[in-house]
Amino acid sequence: MLNHMVEQTHLDAVFHALADPTRRAMLGQLAERELTIGELATPFSMSFAGASKHVKVLENAGLVSRTIRGRTHFCRLQAARLAEADAWLKRYERFWTERLDTLEALLRAEDEANAAVKASSKPTIKAPKK
Repeated sequence: MLNHMVEQTHLDAVFHALADPTRRAMLGQLAERELTIGELATPFSMSFAGASKHVKVLENAGLVSRTIRGRTHFCRLQAARLAEADAWLKRYERFWTERLDTLEALLRAEDEANAAVKASSKPTIKAPKK
């Protein structure tokens, strides 16, 4: 039970962090390479302090690690928490796949029924009697 609660807390933090488009974009940048907080801030025209707050949320979720060299803060993606969130989402993949397969079958059956109705309602041309 305790493991489940810890897992849920981690997932809550991850999904909270991912809820913000700026943080998602930062993660996208970090997927390419390690960046400084200043480099993360640049595309958003935000201050170091503003970017640092976003990085702090990502750190708390375990999505980013930060190292300080001198006065420079370097950030690196930590993908393990993303893998945990992906695994959690995959639990629901079968549910949606089944639902979408059922919907597809219903739509195909409807199309076939409509085609059959159209085919049966076409006037038939009878050959003239001799």
